[in-house]
Amino acid sequence: MTFVQSVANILTEAIERHRYQQELEQLIADLEESNERLERSNDRLEQFAYAASHDLQEPLRMVSTYLQLIDRRYRDAFDEDGEEFLEFAIDGADRMRSMIEGLLAYSRVETRGDPFEPVDLNDVLDAVREDLQMQIEESDAEVATENLPRVHGDAGQLRQVFQNLLSNAIEYSGDEPPRVDVTAEREGNEWILSIRDEGIGIDSDGQERIFEVFERLHTHEEHPGAGIGLALCQRIVERHGGEIGVESEPGEGSTFSLMLPAASDVDE
Repeated sequence: MTFVQSVANILTEAIERHRYQQELEQLIADLEESNERLERSNDRLEQFAYAASHDLQEPLRMVSTYLQLIDRRYRDAFDEDGEEFLEFAIDGADRMRSMIEGLLAYSRVETRGDPFEPVDLNDVLDAVREDLQMQIEESDAEVATENLPRVHGDAGQLRQVFQNLLSNAIEYSGDEPPRVDVTAEREGNEWILSIRDEGIGIDSDGQERIFEVFERLHTHEEHPGAGIGLALCQRIVERHGGEIGVESEPGEGSTFSLMLPAASDVDE
């Protein structure tokens, strides 16, 4: 190889390195800009949710107050239809309050969460069992869990996720006493947590919709709720850098799986 060729090769490599450096710097700049846009979007979402809920809560509070007064003072004057109409109105106000609270919780996942730390999911499940003790006893549910891992996350938010998923598994159990299994499997730097039930299941169309805000597959009379629990679970899991999904067949139960980052050796 001649001296000229050597110099040419060196210059070519230098130019390539410079080009790669420029591309890397541009990629970093694009990522920073995307993060800034995401932060602004989250801020706007919380501002909107707060303003909307504030504007709705005051008239709703007034409606609820007067409905309670009517119920206490004049229920005896109503015929059967009148009592039923009043119950519908009170129930509607309660559902609206639940939807507002759910909207606020959904909007604040990114901005009001606690810093991540090592979280023992056994402790999380123990707390959830206590929270759901009445529902578990009334339905004669069996919740079976193996020894669960430690993950890196927000303990309060993860408690909300598991509470929503376990409560749903019990609620949609069908006629048989609920049986729920919680298992964990390590995949690289993540844990895959699975919550499996033997309930009524979800058809393929419903599986694509259930993680949307205020999306409900059943009427309020069949299964009460605001229709935001699974959307909230998804938003929390995504804050942890994970994913959540479901596998289900109608009449065969459902398995909700979520991926969460494992606690590092340094954390433990």
